[in-house]
Amino acid sequence: METFDGREWLLTNGLGTMASGTVGDARTRTYHGWLVAALAPPGQRSLLLSHLEATLVVAQDSWPLSTNCWADGAVHPQGYRQLQTFAREPVPTWVWQESDWQLTRQIAMPHASPEMAAAGQGVLVRYRYEGDRPAVLRLRPLIGDRNLHHQQHMAPDLRFPQIVGSQWACFQAQRPAILGTPWHLTWTRGLYTPEDSWYLRYRYPEETQRGLADQEDLFCPGELAVRLAPGETVTLGAFVGLASAPLTDPCFDQAVAAEAERLAALFAPVLRSPHPYLEARRQLCCASDQFIVHRTSIQGPTAIAGYPWFSDWGRDTLIALPGLALTTGRWELARGLLETFGSYCRDGLIPNTFPETDADPIYNSLDATLWWIETLGLYLEATQDWDFLATQYPTARKIYKFLTAGTHYSICVDATDGLLGWNAPGVALTWMDAVVDGYVVTPRRGKPVEINALWYSALAWLRDWAERLAHRSHPPAPALLNQAAHYRHQAAQVEASLQKFWNRSQGYLFDGLAPDDSRNAQIRPNAVIALSLFHCAFPATQGRQILAIARDRLLTPYGLRSLDSSDPDYIGTYAGDRFHRDRAYHQGTVWSWLIGPFVRAWRRFYPDEPLPFDWQPLLDHLTSQACLGSVSEIFDGDPPHAPQGAIAQAWSVAEILRALELELS
Repeated sequence: METFDGREWLLTNGLGTMASGTVGDARTRTYHGWLVAALAPPGQRSLLLSHLEATLVVAQDSWPLSTNCWADGAVHPQGYRQLQTFAREPVPTWVWQESDWQLTRQIAMPHASPEMAAAGQGVLVRYRYEGDRPAVLRLRPLIGDRNLHHQQHMAPDLRFPQIVGSQWACFQAQRPAILGTPWHLTWTRGLYTPEDSWYLRYRYPEETQRGLADQEDLFCPGELAVRLAPGETVTLGAFVGLASAPLTDPCFDQAVAAEAERLAALFAPVLRSPHPYLEARRQLCCASDQFIVHRTSIQGPTAIAGYPWFSDWGRDTLIALPGLALTTGRWELARGLLETFGSYCRDGLIPNTFPETDADPIYNSLDATLWWIETLGLYLEATQDWDFLATQYPTARKIYKFLTAGTHYSICVDATDGLLGWNAPGVALTWMDAVVDGYVVTPRRGKPVEINALWYSALAWLRDWAERLAHRSHPPAPALLNQAAHYRHQAAQVEASLQKFWNRSQGYLFDGLAPDDSRNAQIRPNAVIALSLFHCAFPATQGRQILAIARDRLLTPYGLRSLDSSDPDYIGTYAGDRFHRDRAYHQGTVWSWLIGPFVRAWRRFYPDEPLPFDWQPLLDHLTSQACLGSVSEIFDGDPPHAPQGAIAQAWSVAEILRALELELS
C-alpha cells in the first residue's frame, strides 16, 4: 500500500469483549487492541493485548511489518508499505508480500457463552508463511492492563511479572496493593524468550483530533521466534485467566467454522427469500449480532449502543430492538430484552444505563420508558405472544400511573391537555441529550413533540391490550374493560392536543412546547419520528407536508440532519474537542438511524410514490468506509457527510436493516 489505510475492523464475542484496529495495521485510537476483555460482561472492559510487533527474517534480510505512530510525529516502522491486501471476511486477513515471500495474518475471536464470564474469553491469531526459502518470524507482544477509555504509562511501581511454560506465558500486572487481570498467551510452535522492556510514547492520531489524551506506553514481556518453512503456520491465542489446554493447529479453523455456523443458524430463516439488497442484509444481520451481549449483573441479554466506547443504553437498545431482533426473527432475544428492561422499571421509568456489579441503574431518560411500550407493542404484533403481554401489562400499567401522577424530573401529564412533559433544569431526558459542563445544548424541557407522539401511541397500545386481556376471561373482566375505556378517552384527548404542535405557517410540527408555553419552531427530525410510530395521530394532509419539508431540508444520503441547515444554530461539521463536538451533536449532525423513521413515515403518507432516497451511499459506507461491515453513529451535516462518532452503532445498523425490509413490501 502506497498510503496508510485508516479504515477500521471490529470483532466481538457476545460478552462485550472486542478486538479492533485499522486496515493499515496501525493503532490510531486508545480503543484499538486485539484483546479488550470485558471482565464483568459487558463492562469493565480492559486492554490486555494491544498487538504483536512482527518482523520477518528471510536469509539476511529483515522486514519489520508493523506500523506505529509515535509522539514525535514519526511513523515507524512502515509495514503498511509491504501490505498488499486486506479482507474482512471470513475474518480480518492481511497479506504482506515481497518478491520472494508472502506472510498472511488472520485474527478471529471465538464467540463466548454467558457461562464463561471473564475467564476463557480470548482472541486467536494465525500467521502463514509462503516463500522460496525458510524464514524466522519474530513476534513481540505489546501488553497493558488498563481501562478501555484510558492510556497506560510506564511507572516504577507498574510491573508485569510472568510465568513461562513450554508453549505459554501467564501475565498479571502488579501495582502497589493492586493485582491486575491474570491472562495468558499461548502458541503452537516457537521459542519464547522473556525480557522486560517498554515501548514509550505511542500516539493515537484519532484521539489527537478529538482533543483527548493521545499517548501511551506499552510493555513488552518477551519475544517469540518461530522458524517457518514455506507453507507452515503458527497460531497464537490470548485468553483471560490462567493457561489450561494447549493450543493446537486446527483450533483457528474450528473457531472460524463455529462462528460461521452460528451466524448461519441465526439468520438463515430471514436470508432465504430473495431481496434486492440481499448481500447488504446479510452483512447488516452479521453486524447486528455484534451488539447483542449478555450482562452478568442482570443475568440477561442487553445491547451495546456502539463501538468502541459505548456501553448498553436503554434508549438505544429499545429503539434498535425491532431491527436487531424482530426484523431478524430473533423472537426469544426480543422477549428477553423487553423482559430485562421491564424488570428494572422504577417509579415508572425504564433505566437508560445498566449497572456494573452491585450498582444501581441510572434513570435519566423519559423516552426510554415510552420506547419500551412502543417496542413491546411491535413485538406482540409480530409474535401474537399474548401470554407475554399478561406478564408485562402490570409494568405498562405502572408506567402509566407514574407518568400520569408524576415522577422524577417533574415528569407528569398536564391535566389541562393530557400531554406529557417534564421540567428539570440541567438535564436532557430525550435522545437529544448532549450536556456540556452543565449546559444543555438542545434544551427540550416542557413537552417535546416525539415524546407526546410516543405518549399517544402508548395510550393506544394500553387501550388495545386492556381490551384483549379483558376478553381472555368469560365474561370479560370489568376492571380491564374500564381501563380500556379510560385509555381510549385519554388517547382521544391527546390526539386533539397534539394539534398544538402544528405550525401552520411552516407546514411542520413545533419541536416542543416549553413550560412557559412558548413554541420551538426549529425544523428538526423529531416530527418525522412522530409520524413513524405504530399509532399516529396526525392526519394525512399534515403528514405529507411534514415529510416534504423533511425531504427538502433534513434528508441526506446518510440519514436525516438533526437541524435544518438554514437554521442560525446549525453546525455542519462534527469536529474538535469534546465541547465543540457535543455542541454539534444535535445541531445539524446527520444521524443514520433516523432514515428508519423517515422510510416508515414516507410509506405511510406517500404509499404510491417512490422513496426519495438512494440506498447506495449508505450501502457503500457499510462495505467500504469507516468500520468495514458496520454503520457509523453519525455523519457531518455538510457534504461530503464524512462519517463521525462511534464506528459501529446499534440503532444505525438496526434501523437500516428494518427499513430495507420495507423494500419487500
